[in-house]
Amino acid sequence: MSPSLTRHLMRRAAYAPWALLVAVLMLASNSAHAIPAYARQTGSACADCHAGAYGPALTPYGMRFKLNGYTDTDGQGTKIPVAAQITGTHNVPARGDDTTQLNEVDVYLAGRISDHLGGYVKVLTDNQGNDHFNTKLSNVDLRFVAKDLKIAGKDTTIGVSVNNSPGFDDPIGAMPYTSGLGPPAVSGTLLNLSSANTLYNRVIGGSVYALYDNDWYGEIGTYNTMPTSVQDHLGYNPASDPGHLSDTGYFRFAYMKDLKSQFFSAGVVALTTKRQLPRNAPSDDVTDLGYDLTYQFLGNREHIVQASYVNIYEQRDYGSTPVVGGVVAKPTGNARDQTLSVTYTFKQSYALQVAHLISTGNQDPARYPPFGKPDSTANMISLYWTPFGKDDSFTSIANLKLAATWYRYTRFNGASMNIFGAPVGALITNAKDLDAFTLSASVAF
Repeated sequence: MSPSLTRHLMRRAAYAPWALLVAVLMLASNSAHAIPAYARQTGSACADCHAGAYGPALTPYGMRFKLNGYTDTDGQGTKIPVAAQITGTHNVPARGDDTTQLNEVDVYLAGRISDHLGGYVKVLTDNQGNDHFNTKLSNVDLRFVAKDLKIAGKDTTIGVSVNNSPGFDDPIGAMPYTSGLGPPAVSGTLLNLSSANTLYNRVIGGSVYALYDNDWYGEIGTYNTMPTSVQDHLGYNPASDPGHLSDTGYFRFAYMKDLKSQFFSAGVVALTTKRQLPRNAPSDDVTDLGYDLTYQFLGNREHIVQASYVNIYEQRDYGSTPVVGGVVAKPTGNARDQTLSVTYTFKQSYALQVAHLISTGNQDPARYPPFGKPDSTANMISLYWTPFGKDDSFTSIANLKLAATWYRYTRFNGASMNIFGAPVGALITNAKDLDAFTLSASVAF
């Protein structure tokens, strides 16, 4: 994060610290949910693809559907590949006024085009406050897939994905861009959707992927950031431009094992690029390296337990070393984002999710004033009820989700107290002032 952006955050936080949390909540809402258009297309209930009937975590059946390019069908004629979602929230921040509003309206164009072509496109309209709505192109994942291949006598699937967020196309769903779980970060990794100047939905790229012998998954691709004019037309503020990327490579490899009543996976991920931020600045060499572990106990679907751990480390070689307050910035740096999430679901209707989110970085007083550390630690606890989307429910092709979510901060911007270093006599913001409790209702049809 640049010093100017840090100062901007400090000024905003002095008047409205909860605005930072609202931004995190908005990011979290972008995770993929069960899409009724897919249920209509396949003839399967939403709960067949998702561990909870509203998602987002995929079952092994749902992972295969994604790997097959969203093309599987029940063969009962053509279905309209359109779905919608409406979300309302009541937000109670630790500091500031309560708000109740229609938070988001989404339209999905999702489904098969042919036996080998399919996709997922989300158009999001969110409430910016005071009933000012902004429409933007959200997640995109368009696929061409060749199925039922044999290599060395083993089942093989090979596909091509064109998408706008590295990792969103990942079948396991552990990556931050897929799960919607990214540690709130002052200076996070490129693969963390909650980082400043995130790549999320602001890049375009493609990758070639393969699943071999039903267990081994590999993917390699590249990305470029969209021009700021295109970002603006798609509904994104150019002020949050992630910068210009060049020589970008993305790599993903995972072992996935479906044991019917259980599933586990272990994977690695890498992203390397040269980034200019701002676009006329010298290039920073940035490399992300990470690993992830996922476990699901599915049983007979009455009691489901899911656990995942993601650890992403980023190494930076800066193209410039600015001087701030007489202190010279370091020529190299690093960041680390970690997420541990555990979810228990009863009868695919009642669920408790607990997540521990950590973002850390190296000491650099010039880049991270006033304390020289960008560390943040937060916890998320969410209870939710999903009555529909199962074979034995009122309808299996529509969804309702009622949720209560609590965000709790113990550290932000490298401190627990006076996190923005306000002078004596000014309004002080502590990490706990970013806490919030949110009630939400979402319906998808």
